[in-house]
Amino acid sequence: MVSHRTGLGKSGIDPVKCILGWWNRIWQGWRQDRLLQAVMRNTGYLFSGNTLSMVITSLMGLLTAVMLGAAGYGELGMIVMYASSVNRLFSFRMGEVVIKYAGQHLALGERRQASAVIKTAAAVEAVTSLFAYLLLVITAPAAALYIIKDPQAAPLLVFYGISLLGGLIAETCTATLQLGGHYRTQAALTLVQSLLTAVLIAVAFVLHGGLVAVLFAYLAGKLVLGLGSAIMALHWMRSLLGEGWHQTPFHLIANRREMARFAISTNLSGTINLVIRDSEVLWVGFFLSKVEAGYYKFALALMNVILMPITPFITTTFPEITRSVAQKSWRRLRDLIQRTSMVAAAWTLACGVGILLLGNWVLTLLKNGEYLPSYPAILILLLGFGTANIFFWNRPLLLAFGRPNYPLVVTALVGACKTLLMFILVRPYGFLAQAALLSSYFIVSVSLIVRKGWVLMKGEEASSLRENEMGVLTNGD
Repeated sequence: MVSHRTGLGKSGIDPVKCILGWWNRIWQGWRQDRLLQAVMRNTGYLFSGNTLSMVITSLMGLLTAVMLGAAGYGELGMIVMYASSVNRLFSFRMGEVVIKYAGQHLALGERRQASAVIKTAAAVEAVTSLFAYLLLVITAPAAALYIIKDPQAAPLLVFYGISLLGGLIAETCTATLQLGGHYRTQAALTLVQSLLTAVLIAVAFVLHGGLVAVLFAYLAGKLVLGLGSAIMALHWMRSLLGEGWHQTPFHLIANRREMARFAISTNLSGTINLVIRDSEVLWVGFFLSKVEAGYYKFALALMNVILMPITPFITTTFPEITRSVAQKSWRRLRDLIQRTSMVAAAWTLACGVGILLLGNWVLTLLKNGEYLPSYPAILILLLGFGTANIFFWNRPLLLAFGRPNYPLVVTALVGACKTLLMFILVRPYGFLAQAALLSSYFIVSVSLIVRKGWVLMKGEEASSLRENEMGVLTNGD
């Protein structure tokens, strides 16, 4: 009778109260999670800068696309991507090396050892950046002829390649700022870079500038970011590492072989990603033409807008993941991963709904619908990039466990299949086939890496629990 009068049904359970209670428990857990709060706060610093940069970059990207047209926009994308690809070919991803090894030393209070790691990383990165620019100068004529299909693009490749010299030790310096918690500095540098690039592109648009003017704007922004990161990292180094950090001898690195293997593994992983995932516009230009490359670059540019708010999560969670693994704080690590994934999923879903509702209409208005062929590629890419967005922590988790080879093997095998299929499918079916292959690559590889990381974490957690139980029994005896 009571349940009938209150309208609760036979079970006597009010579903609204259950949902509200469930949400209240989640919210209280989030409010009490200090690690999540720290990550969200640091992410907020980067997100604030990245949000403004995202708006500015998006508007300037649209302006550039309108100003250059599909063919010119495609050529711009290939020039920028070729320079960054050559740089990444020699990159040992020193940012990850610094965060993992210097971060571990700092967590244990070993500041001199951390100084040695950072100095070594900076020296290696400087040498490889110089080699990268030399290779760019040598290969520019061939790249202009066979990829961009415009011999006159060779001097433009060499010109924009100066950005490699501006970012001589950028990865090491950026990681050092992260270890020191100077995320606001990073956000400010990102914003200044975007503003400078935007102003120069706007001036070029008003003065009816062309590809050279846009490249100059991009180069100026890259130089500000690279040199600015170096200056600010050197400024904060004393407070992070102590007086006389620059005099620390290199031989204080006790695990040189392990660090070298880690760096080589991340370099191979970066090279594989370069061929498989991060040179898409170059592949489309090689297989098809500058016009199709322009359509595909436009679709990828929209994906970068979707990724931009999530990128700070990668930056801010990697040090926390590394610290949690080093301290064996498995509960804290699991909560951090789950809750940040929920935030990433909410953002990705909102973007997907927006694209479905407004994407076709907006592209119809842009430059009289010139970029409308990009819309199907945008929808296809959203599936793969959405998966990578939600599980953004997949590779950092395995790196924190000292397992860099597993992502390397997975991306190599899945990527080899993708590359083979590119040569079979892209020429007859166009850039939509390229988009489908890239999305499939993300979905398969990220799923496998996530599964491996989760299994490792659960295994370590169970092992720690057994050790604690054995310790309790031993003390009891």
